[in-house]
Order: sequence, then C-alpha cells, then structure tokens
Amino acid sequence: MSKRVLILGDLFAIALITLIGFATHREADLSFLPRMVAIYFPLTISWFILGPLLGLFQEGTTSDPKQLWRPAMAMVFGAPLTAVLRGLILNTPIIPIFAIVLCVSSALGMLIWRLIWYWLAQTRLTR
Repeated sequence: MSKRVLILGDLFAIALITLIGFATHREADLSFLPRMVAIYFPLTISWFILGPLLGLFQEGTTSDPKQLWRPAMAMVFGAPLTAVLRGLILNTPIIPIFAIVLCVSSALGMLIWRLIWYWLAQTRLTR
C-alpha cells in the first residue's frame, strides 16, 4: 500500500481522535468547529514534525509490528506540544490534565490506526 494512503489515514485518524474527544464532552456540533481546528492542526503539525524523526513513514517501520511503539511515542511527545500550541491559539491556559488525556487518547488512537494499517498491508501481501 502506498505512503499516500498511510498519510491520509494518519490525517483521518487525527480527525477522528479530535472528534471523539469533543463528542465525549458533548461538544461535537458545528459551533465547536473553531476549537476542533485549534486541536486538529497543532496535533497534525506535531505528528508530521515527529513522524519523520521516528521513521513513521518508512517501509521498514510500517511493516514491522515490533515498531508499533513509534506512533504512540510520537503522540506522547506531540500531545504536550499540541496543548501549548492550542493554548497560544485560543489564548487560554495550558491545562496539564488536558495534555495528559490528549497524550493517552491520541497515542491509543494512532496505535489502533497503525495496527489496522499493518493488518491491511499484510493481508494485501499474502494475496
């Protein structure tokens, strides 16, 4: 499968993580779209800054299940950066518990997506 599909999947996974986060607070209607964007873009920027540094888009990394710690680690470091950027964008305080919850939920979300990616790639290779 192509790197383009992987990147589109990453973008979709980040969007889904963002939407689920807002939905858990019953804030998923369009009036919250600016606040969603204030999370989505910084999280995406963090992901694509850290992704190449951790080899998240290299064939050897994406095809090895032992490397699935890498997407989670990218979110562990990316979520605090996202919380800081969000605070700057919205001119609000940076709440540590928000950064922790974002860290855990985004790491789990990206781990699930990358597991799906690995499974799809393996299924395609075995055909």
